[in-house]
Amino acid sequence: QVQLVESGGGLVQTGGSLRLSCAASGRTFSRDTMGWFRQAPGKEREFVTSIDWSSGIRNYADFVKGRFTISRDNDKNMVYLQMNRLKPEDTAIYYCAASRRLIATEGRTYQDWGRGTQVTVSS
Repeated sequence: QVQLVESGGGLVQTGGSLRLSCAASGRTFSRDTMGWFRQAPGKEREFVTSIDWSSGIRNYADFVKGRFTISRDNDKNMVYLQMNRLKPEDTAIYYCAASRRLIATEGRTYQDWGRGTQVTVSS
């Protein structure tokens, strides 16, 4: 059974940092592009960042550039999202997802999803 399990969310003050983790299991993900999406209350899900299988291609939404960093460890089937200088508008549920496309910035191109982890940034 394919599973993506996110962890590392929590409550943090403005300007703080969090590191999200995504553990993948059930099949080999080493050739997948892995992405992070988020959904805030009352808003649509939006793309945050993605990383290709070799870590050579990383895409970031403009609103996180310079603050968030995505990385992966294929040996451990793990994907990480380091979030620095957090803002209240970063408050959302963060989802990990896997895509078989080399470049994937749209949710519809991802076939596997985790259940999400809540990130709350207080002002």
